[in-house]
Amino acid sequence: MPEKSMVANGISYNAAISACEKGGRWQLALSLLGQMPEMKLRADEISYNAAMSACEKPGYWQLALCLLSRMTETKLLPSRISCNAAISACEKGCEWQRALCLLRRIHEMSAVPNEISYSASISACGKCGEWQLALVLLDEMPKAGARPNEISFSAAISACEKAGRWQLSLGLLMAMGVRRLLPDEINYNAAVSACEKGGQWQSAMSLLLQMRSARLIPARTGFNSAMLSCASCSQWQSMLSLLREMLRQVLEPDQISLGTLLPEAEQRGHLADEGSLVERLGTLRGG
Repeated sequence: MPEKSMVANGISYNAAISACEKGGRWQLALSLLGQMPEMKLRADEISYNAAMSACEKPGYWQLALCLLSRMTETKLLPSRISCNAAISACEKGCEWQRALCLLRRIHEMSAVPNEISYSASISACGKCGEWQLALVLLDEMPKAGARPNEISFSAAISACEKAGRWQLSLGLLMAMGVRRLLPDEINYNAAVSACEKGGQWQSAMSLLLQMRSARLIPARTGFNSAMLSCASCSQWQSMLSLLREMLRQVLEPDQISLGTLLPEAEQRGHLADEGSLVERLGTLRGG
């Protein structure tokens, strides 16, 4: 721009900061924000929001909170977008208490929390084992005027999965149907993993069947969780059924799959009598 005898203004800087945010270049985004006062330009809400979003993706929550604080110091009123960016940064940094504190303080900034605010806070609590708080936040959403969506439920199901609360995970899946929300692969896979942690192989198998009915393809992690659950209950035939389904879905078993199946096959003496299926296992192990 200087080469073309053009002077960059606030709009130019905001566009450049946003471009850096989308490109994952958080250092450049912060550098541009820092240059604005030198160019006698006042950073506005858009400038700060873009810079905070740039810090949010890699989970640099300290920087996001610092920028949020600087907004108020420069007499800018943070918006819901500003708060959500900071909450999401805390979520990615596993700072659930800070995320929750920001959620509670949104009203102080004359903003109203929405689905993004709550979903990020639920996810932050779930990542740190605070599954009870995650469920409290999910239940609180309608009262706060925020409608729970697929992302909110996914975060809550994952919170219950990490705590091994398989009954609650299944209950949340059912609750999605009541709210006319369609569970996706992430929801189902998290519930399957919760069933595995609870030793509920039949429930895990049932969920995989439900996914097929819903025309959803389970992830490899979903199959592995179901296999682990079956292995813990010595359900060899069910494990073979899962392997066949994996191969039918063109999903190659990974080290977890093989580590679950092969010891069980060898112990039961099935490596010789299952024909091409177990030969395939041996080939994969050799690879």
